[in-house]
Amino acid sequence: MGFFVGQYSAKLGRPGGDWQLLKHLGRYAVHYRKLLVLAFVLLLPLAFASAIQPVLIGQTISLIRQEPVAAFLAQRSLAQGLQFIALLLLVTVILRLSLQGIQSYLIQKVGQNITADIRQDLFNHVLVLPMTYFDRTPVGKLITRLTSDVEALGDVFATGAVGILIDIFTIIAIAVIMFMEQWILALVLLVLLIPVTGLITYFQAQFRKANYQSREELSRLNTLIQENIQGVNIVQIFGRERYNSYLFRKINQRYNREVDKTIFHDSAISATLEWIALVATAVVLIVGGWLVLGDNLTFGVLASFILFAQRLFDPLRELAEKFTLIQSGLTAVERIQEILTQPVSIRDPLVPLILPAQGGGKIHFEGVSFGYKNDELAIKNLDFTIQPGEKIALVGPTGAGKSSVIRLMCRLYEPNQGRISIDGIDIRQLAQGDLRRYVGVILQDPFLFSGDILSNIVLGESYSLEAVEAITQQLNLHEFIASLPQGYHTPVRQRGSNLSTGQKQLIAFARVAIRQPRILVLDEATASLDVGTEALIQTALQTLLQQRTAVIIAHRLSTIRRVDRIFVLKSGQLIESGSHQELLTQQGLYAHLHRMQFQGAGVG
Repeated sequence: MGFFVGQYSAKLGRPGGDWQLLKHLGRYAVHYRKLLVLAFVLLLPLAFASAIQPVLIGQTISLIRQEPVAAFLAQRSLAQGLQFIALLLLVTVILRLSLQGIQSYLIQKVGQNITADIRQDLFNHVLVLPMTYFDRTPVGKLITRLTSDVEALGDVFATGAVGILIDIFTIIAIAVIMFMEQWILALVLLVLLIPVTGLITYFQAQFRKANYQSREELSRLNTLIQENIQGVNIVQIFGRERYNSYLFRKINQRYNREVDKTIFHDSAISATLEWIALVATAVVLIVGGWLVLGDNLTFGVLASFILFAQRLFDPLRELAEKFTLIQSGLTAVERIQEILTQPVSIRDPLVPLILPAQGGGKIHFEGVSFGYKNDELAIKNLDFTIQPGEKIALVGPTGAGKSSVIRLMCRLYEPNQGRISIDGIDIRQLAQGDLRRYVGVILQDPFLFSGDILSNIVLGESYSLEAVEAITQQLNLHEFIASLPQGYHTPVRQRGSNLSTGQKQLIAFARVAIRQPRILVLDEATASLDVGTEALIQTALQTLLQQRTAVIIAHRLSTIRRVDRIFVLKSGQLIESGSHQELLTQQGLYAHLHRMQFQGAGVG
């Protein structure tokens, strides 16, 4: 159901733009057309029941005053007529209340289902967006889109869009009956709708602008909250409580100002309708009184039109409120579309190629250039080949492009130019799932999800507990996991906060090992471990490295002496390559880094 395609071009005030958005949203409603058709079928009797009540009350007054009445009352006595009208009024009230209850349930049900569908589509789309999008988008902004914006959008369906049809049907029914009763008063009331429509249109345009700005400020507010909660230790260590509170107060005040504007314009709409309703009643009394004095109108019909003046503006008031609700929803659509129209630049090929089931592991970078920004290249014309089973280390100063090489190899980013192949196949010709199963990555700070140890190793795939235990025993990690309070079912809190860095890293090793990758990537995987944990991980690492191609990023040069080759990067370029001893002999950047790291340690 993810159909939001093309760039949104309907800006505020552009004719047809909002209807185009509603048309797009309506495609979600198609999936629940049976429920919606049933709700629409109830519109006619519901509108008729609402519109006919003023007529019945007017007929009651005419009957009491012995004025001309409708044919169905003409042959009845006063008592019979009053009983018959009371019965009809009771039927219309019961009909109206029961139909409103059924219709409200149906619309709310459809609205909640559509909200869930939109939220699911949005979440699915976010998960496949390229990493470049997350580099420039705060997490708090995404959370706002997935929560409050989607809820506002759901309200469009739950009470807005279909509710507007109910009100329109009611207004039409009232207008038809009014013209059947007395066309002059009917025309007077309809003429009064013209200025009302103009004022409501103006106030709602202002509401829309203010509502958009308030949601933007809410996004900034959520972003700041998220950052401060995640970084609360830094806030406290560096004493930034007062300063961060000041930043929050400024954004909170801006958000409050924008919300005040939406309240003002919403209230202006309600106040306008109240005044116009009073004016309409006064005009009906003046014109109607003149007609009564001229014997052109009965008191019963005049009473009916006094009620019509109220009944006509009741659905109009509801209509204005629902339009305000829809304005909020359309604002949410604009903001949600900012995500849904983001292109998924990294896609699987229509017919993906298959990597070899056994052996393999050759990596080739051919003229690869890449930049996180178009005018700043992190990788420049990179050429190298890693043979199957070869162990390669990437070293260089901060910002040299080491991590960028790994991200390109896993196809988290696409190179600006050049080609990356594995076993002779361009990685763009591989399914992303196959590629990332073939290339196992262990990061310095592994991410753990809420759940338990087992779920964080299998990550939703169908590995049995026995298979997990077999791989952890192979890596000598089984005793560590078994020693935890509930073994493999030990709960993991958010981001693994109840586990040490070393424990999380051991789980990350098991997570990669069970997938049997042909290429292993270690991005500073042992940089922040204590000596005991590192010794345990080194044992697991030696098992993992057997008969696998390995790419290792390490700042501690002592950990990479035994690799087959070392690639030295600087400013995104490969400037040296060779074994540890060969690079020391060259007296280049690697030798300089080595001297700086081991100066005075007597290590050569």
